[in-house]
Order: sequence, then structure tokens, then C-alpha cells
Amino acid sequence: MRTIEVDFDVYKALLVRRPSEEVTENDVLRELLGLPKRGTMTSSPSAAREGDWIAKGVRFPAGTEFRARYRGELHLARVEAGALTLGGKRYDSPSAAAMAITRNIPVNGWTFWECRRPGEANWRTIKELRAAP
Repeated sequence: MRTIEVDFDVYKALLVRRPSEEVTENDVLRELLGLPKRGTMTSSPSAAREGDWIAKGVRFPAGTEFRARYRGELHLARVEAGALTLGGKRYDSPSAAAMAITRNIPVNGWTFWECRRPGEANWRTIKELRAAP
């Protein structure tokens, strides 16, 4: 990945155009330049099973448990029917689910949540899954 320098006003304009933390500055620039969205899938669609949830190219099998501690309280969510389900509501991104807990205080869901996939004993931050091959 290459680095470019931009002044504060350009950076601020890029941030304003991001509808959520799931959209990167690169995504904004690609859209502004009329370039196609860059594929980020690390799993082929055929590898996904019904009920799995894929977020930013990371496949979370149905039944994956999520947990987060916020202000001393433990919050639990689960992958069901192709989405992250928290309190009976479906979320399409880790950040959206996290913001439901923080009451719309912006938070990066990839650092907020830990998960435990079916058949695994240990909890892992979902951020480390995003970096895994």
C-alpha cells in the first residue's frame, strides 16, 4: 500500500464522505474517481454456507458468538441468518452493532468485539481475523 500526503482540508473532506468506519478513505477516493469498488473478499462465495455472515471479507460461520465489555457490562451477540444479531436486531457491520451498545457513540467494531467461532475454545478479537490469511 502506498502513502500519499494530503492537507488537513482534503483529509477532513474525505472523512465527511465516509458513511461509516467500514468505508475507508481509499473507498471514498475510488468512488470520487469513478473507479470500481475494490474486491476485498478473502473467502470465495462458494466457501460461505447458508447462515454465515461475511464482513469486510471475513467469514463468520453461523453460530459464531461475539462478546464485548462496555462500561463494565458484558454484551453478547451471535451470527444468525447471515447477519450479526444483538438483542433480536440484525446488523450488517461490527461497528453498527457496537454503536447500538454505545448509543451511537462512534466506535470501531473491529476492535470492540471478540468472537468465538463454532468448534473453537478461545475468544479472538475480530480485528486479528481480518489480518489473517
